[in-house]
Amino acid sequence: MQTEARIHKALDCLDLPALVTRSDIKKRYRQLAKECHPDLNRAERGKMAKLNESYAVLMEYIESFRYTFDTDEIVKQYPGAAHAKKFEP
Repeated sequence: MQTEARIHKALDCLDLPALVTRSDIKKRYRQLAKECHPDLNRAERGKMAKLNESYAVLMEYIESFRYTFDTDEIVKQYPGAAHAKKFEP
């Protein structure tokens, strides 16, 4: 599966918006992990595995993305960046 599709699938699994911070991902993961933990509800075992996988995909993306910033990617991820750049001295 392509990286972009995996990321969108992970965001959907954790019910997060496209523009999200690392701390938002951690908070949401912990919240869902408490609700779906197999020790509390054995029926949620498959859901917990999906949460773990989604969390790993997003954290890996954030770690690798930190070092690959270029102008095109910034504009793609944050469209307002191009507009803000017009007002820089």
